[in-house]
Amino acid sequence: MKPETISFFERVYKVARQIPYGRVTSYGAIAKYLGAARSARMVGYAMNVSHSKDVPAHRVVNRSGLLTGKHHFQGTNLMQQLLESEGIVVEDNQVKNFTELYWDPSRELPE
Repeated sequence: MKPETISFFERVYKVARQIPYGRVTSYGAIAKYLGAARSARMVGYAMNVSHSKDVPAHRVVNRSGLLTGKHHFQGTNLMQQLLESEGIVVEDNQVKNFTELYWDPSRELPE
């Protein structure tokens, strides 16, 4: 990976570590907060390789609340199980009450 890619991933991880317990955010919200609004897919790539970096990647879902990254977790339903252990209800691979649980780093973190 290029150094700028690694740097971007580290910035993504820094934001992801701020997601409160029992809340979720989206790939796009993290990208937008980092000033790279069209880089939601890169945020997804960062989440896919974050599992050994103490990053709560299970709290990052797509803009509709779907667990699109679930196949990057070990075990059949690990992403869902991690969310449910935090009190988040998941039905049909989607966070129920997504709007209420949504955490927007642009509103919650200093610029």
